[in-house]
Amino acid sequence: MTAVFDPTPTPPVEILAVLSLLCPEVVRDIELNWNAPVSDYARHLWRPVARPASGPAIAARSILREVLHQRLGAIMQPEEIGKALEEFEHRPVIQSGLHCLLLMDRITFDALLLAWLGAVENGLSAFFAFMGTTMTMETIGREGPGWLDVGDDKVNLFGIGRRKLCKKSACAAGPVTLNKRALEAVGDETDASRWLGMLLASQDKVFGTAADALTALNEDLVADWDRSGMALPVFIDDRLAAAAMARHLEYDGSLLSRLLLEPARRQRLERALQEAASSPFGRFLPNATAYFWGIREERVRKLVLENGHLVEPDRPHGLSIPFERPHLRQALLEGVLLPNAFLVFLVLAILPRVRVVGGLRQIGYVALFHSILLAALDENAPEERDLAAELQVRENAWGMRVIDEKISVREQLAGLPEGALFPDLLRQYRLRTFAETTDDLKLVRENARWRKIGQAEIKAT
Repeated sequence: MTAVFDPTPTPPVEILAVLSLLCPEVVRDIELNWNAPVSDYARHLWRPVARPASGPAIAARSILREVLHQRLGAIMQPEEIGKALEEFEHRPVIQSGLHCLLLMDRITFDALLLAWLGAVENGLSAFFAFMGTTMTMETIGREGPGWLDVGDDKVNLFGIGRRKLCKKSACAAGPVTLNKRALEAVGDETDASRWLGMLLASQDKVFGTAADALTALNEDLVADWDRSGMALPVFIDDRLAAAAMARHLEYDGSLLSRLLLEPARRQRLERALQEAASSPFGRFLPNATAYFWGIREERVRKLVLENGHLVEPDRPHGLSIPFERPHLRQALLEGVLLPNAFLVFLVLAILPRVRVVGGLRQIGYVALFHSILLAALDENAPEERDLAAELQVRENAWGMRVIDEKISVREQLAGLPEGALFPDLLRQYRLRTFAETTDDLKLVRENARWRKIGQAEIKAT
């Protein structure tokens, strides 16, 4: 008998086996779209999500809608706001994993492009992109929000000295203005008209913070790159999550108030956090601060919980905030506190039943956050039992560096039609498969955290 050869490429089994240990929902997405255009994968990620059914989830969705409505009110007309929120009700998806960087950053640009593809392929007028703003203005040498990548060089975007850049955080550094002289010098040396003009148009503006500046500049860049306005990115950040968290803390009976402030419930939550941290997957967890970050003197500060107060360790004159509902809520509203990653994902995604699309570390820790919340719920409380049943379905997806071009954004823009840059890329990514774009999941294979999980699994078996 002659063997039948199946030429259809299949994803690497050993990589899917490792991913499935923590994120089987991500594996299903990959298997379903392996040989499909990457634009189809994006469409799949922005597919409908079941509406919240339990009391805590319904309340969390209502809070999220309110803070999103406020954000949309700054950039849209009332009728547009209603349309965007109605679309979000059916397809509640947030592209996360983006850091607070100008879209000239290659990884940020490629991730936003995938989100844009998903929104356009589903006919959405707008989509939401979460940009983390707790990072310092310079992370490592000449990288971070304080720098503009022009392909062959880095420009100091705000003209802040390097000694100060590493001591300021994007959400708190300000007021800021653009480094006009450095930007004009770029224009003299390179063909930068595709993006430089948009930046120089804002050269005389004063922005409250670096995060405000980067959001506004990114909005201008996208508007110029897609003048048809096919799908509008709405940039949200930790400060919107802080507003949502403050709403959750408005009264004693909310789920998050009970989990954080009732001693027995917090003890159970902290036990779940510790167990996750000591598990084989603990290396995925971001756990650098206790529930909240502090903001002082233009910098994000690590906090610890001691004697009923959130304090800066080893800084007797630093922040000290009573760990009580009114004080926490007020500090969130005043911009003195920001929720940590665990609370951010609870209020923006896990509780309101929103699909969150992020990077290879994020798909790991969102799955862990999900399991931590489940472990902290009280099965004897009917509302929480209903929520636990609802949480059996995880809305967690991979979307950072699925598109992972190896050339700079400036090189990617070269030759693309002015005013229709994103639509032209849409045509390109309707022809390239997910398998091709990800180079057979090469990025997952090379990821240190996932590789170590795989090695540990091999040893265990």
